[in-house]
Amino acid sequence: MHALKKNRPLRRIVLASAATVSGMVMLLSLKPHSTPDVGLAVPAPSSSSSASAGSSGSSGSSGSTGVSKTVTGDSVDTRWGPVQVKITVKSGKLTDVTAVVYPTENPRDQEINSYAIPKLRTEALQAQSADIDTVSGATYTSEGYRQSLQSALDSAKG
Repeated sequence: MHALKKNRPLRRIVLASAATVSGMVMLLSLKPHSTPDVGLAVPAPSSSSSASAGSSGSSGSSGSTGVSKTVTGDSVDTRWGPVQVKITVKSGKLTDVTAVVYPTENPRDQEINSYAIPKLRTEALQAQSADIDTVSGATYTSEGYRQSLQSALDSAKG
């Protein structure tokens, strides 16, 4: 006799429920292949404030060859919170990158970013650009870091 015959309705209900729950778990565990468009949008007021922050945060010596310029990039909204970096450029070379804003709302955010932020900083200093790899497990933070770093680099050149 077949296991799903009508004389066993409870077994059919349990199996159908288990299949539904399994399907929902698989659907919810999927991640998007790209960042949402909402995170990519950069509001106009943030650009003007970062430009003013870059010019007010600049410091330099009397000669043009040893000028050190500090610029704060745009704040980029990610799924887990905003990410923003501040850079220092001296003689056209990226000398320092600091994450000034990043997700720290819960212990998991703190754990992920405690290893991701230093890795991203090291890669940015080595690459001397925003063309850096994504840190495994910190995809959204990496994307936000990369976008904020690029906006800071663009502001420093201009």
